Amino acid sequence: MSEYSVEELDAAREAAQNAVDTATSWDYSAGETKIADKLREGLDEAQVEVEPAELERLVAEIDALSTDESAGPPTVRAATPR
Repeated sequence: MSEYSVEELDAAREAAQNAVDTATSWDYSAGETKIADKLREGLDEAQVEVEPAELERLVAEIDALSTDESAGPPTVRAATPR
């Protein structure tokens, strides 16, 4: 059983999605390192975290927008409160 309620996990995922949306609109052509830094900053401010593999996926998908802007921001699959 999870130590977090469904509501807490939903709120964490929503906060993480907001951080992804901000990092996406910030400058997705900046390269993966800067995108990752901006995304981590947003997650820190929201006091949520995502698994390392999820962070890597999100960064790669944001970076891919530089070649296909029609894809839109990636969707956060899971996040937890800090």
